[in-house]
Amino acid sequence: MKIIFSRKGFDTAAGKAPSPIIDGRPTSLPIPTAHRSVTTYADLGLAKVVEDVTKGRIAGGNLCHHDPMFESGRCAFGQTGSAQAHLSNNAVGVGDVFLFFGLFAEPGTRNRHHRFFGYLQVEEVIPLGPHPAAQDQPAGFRRRHPHTLGEWNRNNTLYLGCGHAADTARDDLRLTRPGHRASCWRVPQWLRETGLTYHAQAARWTGADGLNAAARGQEFIADAGARDDAAHWCADVISGLKSNADR
Repeated sequence: MKIIFSRKGFDTAAGKAPSPIIDGRPTSLPIPTAHRSVTTYADLGLAKVVEDVTKGRIAGGNLCHHDPMFESGRCAFGQTGSAQAHLSNNAVGVGDVFLFFGLFAEPGTRNRHHRFFGYLQVEEVIPLGPHPAAQDQPAGFRRRHPHTLGEWNRNNTLYLGCGHAADTARDDLRLTRPGHRASCWRVPQWLRETGLTYHAQAARWTGADGLNAAARGQEFIADAGARDDAAHWCADVISGLKSNADR
């Protein structure tokens, strides 16, 4: 099994602010876009949220890249370009797990940190190609997926499977070590042994469970193989993300 730490949502580059935690629930804000989307922040009920977080710099009527999508226990996630090439080169596919993380902060605080906010257990990989069409829209999702709109790179791809977004900001879903900068993570001990793509430099790893996460890159891949400790850890993370959902 491969476990992919997949960076998504607002950060200091895309959106230029952390996503908020509202009433104890992490609310990942999709990144803004000007094309290949028919979904606005208002459509997602996030108009006031995005306007408050960005102090009006991004309006509720602006288009956003609504991806990954979570609905009725399912997830649809699209990838393209160099990030998709990285997934393909590492043979990411059916049975592998995306753990989506992003930059978050409690409202009114500067306590920015990375945390997991959702997951996708891959059941199907669909090559959409550069010219997707309406029939490529995944069944069971009410809103049009952005990777089925407009023109994309040749390797435009959609990943489908079971998935859920977190309902609570549990401490065990937090990556950032308390009291440290956002990129200073606490990670499971097995991860240092398997390694994580984009993190080959030994200086990035501290102690048994510390990692200075790379500032750039969307998809960080751990090839855990058949390791029981990695499988149990991943199952625990998924359980935490589904804490208030039907299991």
